[in-house]
Amino acid sequence: MSIRATFQGELNSLKQMILELGNQVLDAVGRSIDALKNQDIDKALKIIEDDGQINLMEEEINDKAILLIAQQSPVAIDLRRVIVAIKISSDLERVGDLAVNIAKSVIRIGSKPHIKPIEEIPRIAELANKMVADSLKAYDDEDVSFAKKVAKLDDEVDEAYGRLTQELLELMTEKPEYIGQITQLSFICRHVERVADHSTNISEHLLYLVKGRRYDLND
Repeated sequence: MSIRATFQGELNSLKQMILELGNQVLDAVGRSIDALKNQDIDKALKIIEDDGQINLMEEEINDKAILLIAQQSPVAIDLRRVIVAIKISSDLERVGDLAVNIAKSVIRIGSKPHIKPIEEIPRIAELANKMVADSLKAYDDEDVSFAKKVAKLDDEVDEAYGRLTQELLELMTEKPEYIGQITQLSFICRHVERVADHSTNISEHLLYLVKGRRYDLND
């Protein structure tokens, strides 16, 4: 096998590691929201425990990427592929941290009945998680057009985040006895909003990979 073919195989392996990390992170976010809806403390604790695997996989991706740079001295788009792999794995690891943060808020809320039905947060979380999944699909396919469409959904998440935060602030004055829970729900809303932000980052990394320059898709 030629050196070029071997290197291409290593790049493909690196991409598959990122997609696997993405699957783990998507699962963690989904389980954290399920834990919130069902006030499932055991599930929340498991999410925190499993985060070590996500961190380990990010480290493995970084190590592999650095080794490729050291051994192959890639240039142009090949170098960008390796750099983007490092950047995307970092964003995914942070999404995993956000799932942990949601799980910690679930634990802090505990078994006390929710101040209101938990319906809107899961809906927005589902959209944010889908954005991450779709941004990874755009990365896998190197589809710039799709990446731009995914990033535009961030406005919808931001709008919902602002609306929910305002609603929770109003509830603080109406039901001060729930201030602890409301604070944790506000944190969860912020974590969900940040999941969408990391999805946009992934889309931006793809544009850098394909176009060779940086874009701000939040403009």
